[in-house]
Amino acid sequence: MGDYLRSFPPLKNGVSGRYNALNRDKRSFCLDLKSPAGREVFLKLLPHYDVVVESFRPGVLDRLGLSYQTLAEISPKVILCSISGYGQTGPLRTRAGHDLDYVALAGLLSLGGPAGQPPQVPGAQTADIAGGTLWAVIGILSALLAARQTSRGRHLDISMCEGALSLMIPDLGNYDATGELPKRGDELLTGGKACYSIYETSDGKHLAVAALEPKFWLAFNRAIGRTTASEHEILLSNQSPLRTEIQAILKTRTRDQWTALLASADCCVEPVLSVDELATHPQHMARELFFSIGDLVQVRTPLGSAKGHTPPPEQGQHTDVVLREIGLSDQEIAVLRQTGAAR
Repeated sequence: MGDYLRSFPPLKNGVSGRYNALNRDKRSFCLDLKSPAGREVFLKLLPHYDVVVESFRPGVLDRLGLSYQTLAEISPKVILCSISGYGQTGPLRTRAGHDLDYVALAGLLSLGGPAGQPPQVPGAQTADIAGGTLWAVIGILSALLAARQTSRGRHLDISMCEGALSLMIPDLGNYDATGELPKRGDELLTGGKACYSIYETSDGKHLAVAALEPKFWLAFNRAIGRTTASEHEILLSNQSPLRTEIQAILKTRTRDQWTALLASADCCVEPVLSVDELATHPQHMARELFFSIGDLVQVRTPLGSAKGHTPPPEQGQHTDVVLREIGLSDQEIAVLRQTGAAR
């Protein structure tokens, strides 16, 4: 069935919303790598490409006869990027896992959630995206530069768990300095301070207050009419009274009323937007973050453009095109399709 994500609900036009969001500008080419003919075609493709990205469990490519050593013999400059949960080595190398498992083993999960309560499921796939995809991109770009100079590729071993753990470096530095374990919901950047927290407004919505520095804290308090504020109170060990006082003030107006009032205060406070509010926020509109491909709503990346995109491909949509690009005839393609080696 190919990529399981295609059929993962909810669907739009019979295709997963997540798949539609993640796969614009791609081509879909289907080979059966377990068949000798499919493997042969794959090896013929190699000289035409710079990078192979795979996310099988470690050892699968070897069993298919497509190890990095095999690929490098055919195309010395090829870069093989292997993205897996726990990496190509170690006792967990073949263990199944998902994002929640990776952030758990990376220590990230231990810090997420209110103080005194269990860890909370994160709102985004941190290990998949920040732990896997971004490190893969960095590694691929570095390897491409090196390949231009040396004419040699390399095998990149990207562990999503390790990528997530790298986000813990500041906290690990604090632990190394003090020997004290960070407490969930009680650290400076995890909700332990009144100056860096989330508050409810009168309409049940929320404001994100991130007034860490004294100048921002004092500006925030001036804007909400709290005249007793001092820059020293954000250092107090017991933040509960201060948090209660701030919360009582912010409950007197709606989120949007506070947003308008605080807009000119320059005090690091923003509204907590819901998904349906993102596309109409003035900042996102000015930066053209949202655009459409047909009836599909898309979001550009920080380095991307909102123009010139193609829709996500259907499964195997470009198989014939790719096979012709490497010199196969229509008759050869027909044979591959008849035997199931390609589709």
